[in-house]
Amino acid sequence: MKNLFLVIVLFFSIQLMAQTDKPETVATIHTTMGDITVKLYNDTPLHRDNFIKLVNEGWYEGSYFHRIIQNFMIQGGHDKNGKVDPGYTIPAEILPNHSHKKGALAAARQGDPVNPQRKSSGCQFYIVQNDRGTPHLDGAYTVFGEVIMGIDVVDKIGNVQTNKERGDMPVKAVTMTVEIVE
Repeated sequence: MKNLFLVIVLFFSIQLMAQTDKPETVATIHTTMGDITVKLYNDTPLHRDNFIKLVNEGWYEGSYFHRIIQNFMIQGGHDKNGKVDPGYTIPAEILPNHSHKKGALAAARQGDPVNPQRKSSGCQFYIVQNDRGTPHLDGAYTVFGEVIMGIDVVDKIGNVQTNKERGDMPVKAVTMTVEIVE
């Protein structure tokens, strides 16, 4: 029995090490204002794998950033037809080593009153634009990646004119397509 326990522990240790040694997936968000390259964290595998799945299915092909708040964040995730929900949520993967620094890629979600488990939207994401980050969101939303190139594009998008009465939607659409690079 003791040997079986050791074998199980060894197996899971090897699995964990293999996952941590795996290179992080890189994706490029091609927008009408330039490219944003992000890396997806390995220690948030549910969010990483879901993002990759949606990209491979073409969910984000021709979609747009629908909520932009200057000096806060840019948010996208609808499909090209405006569908806002793929029909599922993702369990939270909120980790203390991932903060809402500038360029953080995080999953949007419904608020705590209707979502106390803090499950993430199946498709909605945002990128922090504020130079100081948004530390008030730490511990409340899953950060599953970060911008590695194109933070200037995030700033350009964050500075477009929006309509406050229409939920901070850009006056002129900023569309995107996303591809997995590696």
